[in-house]
Amino acid sequence: MGEEKAYIFRIASEQWVSQVFEMATYFTNIKRRWVSGQTILFLHKTHVGDAFVGYGVIDDVCGKDELSEEESRTCETGGWKRAIRFEYVKQFDKPLPVKETFLKNSNRRGRFVHGLGLSEAQLNEIMSQAED
Repeated sequence: MGEEKAYIFRIASEQWVSQVFEMATYFTNIKRRWVSGQTILFLHKTHVGDAFVGYGVIDDVCGKDELSEEESRTCETGGWKRAIRFEYVKQFDKPLPVKETFLKNSNRRGRFVHGLGLSEAQLNEIMSQAED
């Protein structure tokens, strides 16, 4: 696929969706070459099926040893190894169903979309659709 400009994170629970948008932090085990300024699209199962619910722009990535005591406990509890902190996060006014995007024909569904890299054109297409 080449140089990924964005990634998709599928958030399993409503509680974690709220936490990501409140704290602007996402805890993960996914290893990538995270880059400040890179975009992460958040996917969550909604009443219309899996849908993009918002996005964030990466500010920094921290290992467990670089986190606050509370964040470190959250990592331990969830079994995660790092935290991605976002410059900002934005929740979409209305979720964008995956079935209305170019991913509708993908054989990747549900948790198998988690961590999927996107090109700049794919990111722009989803962002454009979500903001309409």
